[in-house]
Amino acid sequence: MMKNILVTGAKGQLGSELQFLSHSQKDLTFTFVDVEELDITNQNKVVDFFGKGKFDYCINCAAYTAVDKAESDKDLAYEVNVNGPKNLAVAAKKHKTKVFHVSTDFVFNGDSSTAYTEDMVTNPLGVYGDTKLKGEEAIAKTIQHYFIIRTAWLYSSYGGNFVKTMLRLGREREELGVIVDQIGTPTYARDLAETILSMINNCDEAYGIYHFSNEGVASWYDFAKTVFKIKNIEVKVNPIPTSAYPTPAKRPSFSLLDKSKIKTTFNISIPYWQDSLLNCLDLID
Repeated sequence: MMKNILVTGAKGQLGSELQFLSHSQKDLTFTFVDVEELDITNQNKVVDFFGKGKFDYCINCAAYTAVDKAESDKDLAYEVNVNGPKNLAVAAKKHKTKVFHVSTDFVFNGDSSTAYTEDMVTNPLGVYGDTKLKGEEAIAKTIQHYFIIRTAWLYSSYGGNFVKTMLRLGREREELGVIVDQIGTPTYARDLAETILSMINNCDEAYGIYHFSNEGVASWYDFAKTVFKIKNIEVKVNPIPTSAYPTPAKRPSFSLLDKSKIKTTFNISIPYWQDSLLNCLDLID
């Protein structure tokens, strides 16, 4: 039986990966929209759109992700990250649509000494993390049939991201400083997209919050060094502390996510971050 999937935020990294993968999906049909086709902050338009589409699933990849800008652009961040998901949930409840919502490691403050599990206390450090957490809560209060997937350090061959920034800077400069005291795991957006589609194809109904990133541990410094090594770019990389690179928004110093729940619940294996990085860099000149 064919399943009808709506993907919001279709021009972002994850949305673009879902578009790429959609061509190989035999039992799924897709509608891809970005803000031009559907402004998720407009509840009436969202409900209208759902009524016409008869969607079985909505994968919400739309988000305000400018972490530093959010500190001075609170209203827009709130509209997109809180009201947007709430509007989708309201429409989904009315039209019996199941929701996948992508969230972030920024709902945590980074003070943990062990990888974050889904039931650990949230305590965001800034506006971006706070609005993403409130978006999660809005969905959970509105519907029962939802999957919230928190991820971290997302990159892709599509869109702008840390990998592409490092490639550009590595070719422009002889020397770079990259933060060494923030720890997490780089996540290839295609791996996340494949996992979401696998969950849909298997008709899993174990609703709730899940964590997904690639396997392994790295600092931004490790991440950058590995990008340059794979691409044979000669640049000196200096490890610097967060204090040497002040930003408007404070970042979690520790963003490691525990993936045990998603692996055991859905019987999936997750690639090691360096293997996925290699696959992604094969697609980038």
